[in-house]
Amino acid sequence: MPIRCLLIDDEQHALDILTDYASKVENLELVKATTNAVEAFQIVQKEAIDLVFLDVQMPEITGIQFLKLLGGRCKVILCTAYPEYALEGYDLDVVDYLLKPARFDRFLKAVQKAQNLIEAEGSDKPTVASVSPDDYIFVKTENKGKLVKVVLGEIRYVEGLGNYLSIYTDTQRIVTLVTMKELEERLPKSLFTRVHKSYIVANAKIQGIDGNQIVVAEGRIPLGDTYREGFFKNLQEKIVSTKR
Repeated sequence: MPIRCLLIDDEQHALDILTDYASKVENLELVKATTNAVEAFQIVQKEAIDLVFLDVQMPEITGIQFLKLLGGRCKVILCTAYPEYALEGYDLDVVDYLLKPARFDRFLKAVQKAQNLIEAEGSDKPTVASVSPDDYIFVKTENKGKLVKVVLGEIRYVEGLGNYLSIYTDTQRIVTLVTMKELEERLPKSLFTRVHKSYIVANAKIQGIDGNQIVVAEGRIPLGDTYREGFFKNLQEKIVSTKR
């Protein structure tokens, strides 16, 4: 299925470059390229859009404001000449961040990341019947007293980042203050494996193994030497091999 995309930039020259790039990617279906953010938002509300390439500095609505208004309706790749917006964009779960003037190979990489996420969400979402009421946990967030529910069947992998963790699920990234050890002890060992000092991966979300790297929809996760034996032991019954 093609990815239906929308290009938004208040500079016509930048929009022309993105339009040219999009025309060269076979799996992209360009719905509209516009300099008008208000028009673009109306299109998103009326049509099925999978991916938006979004400028940050725009007159009527800034890219960050636009992103918040979208409410997760579609995937977003930010495009701007100002790198200081990257962190805020990632906090709002953008797929990628293109620094202007973006090269075509960098554009193509961002599209691939978006495609991986879109395809994974379409194929890996658990059915209602597969998730029982007991298949979830609550984790602490940075906001004092706030807990967030995490359905175990939706977890893709967990990444340790200093004093906090990022839990990547089918639909969102959840930042929590629990330690890697605490979370590892709470997750069923039959479903999740510690593969690195900074990573826990959901076994069912693994797409492949390439040497010392584990392939998931979002990219590659390192497989640490310390955890290698336990990782393969945990997956042993799923590995098909021919003895000669």
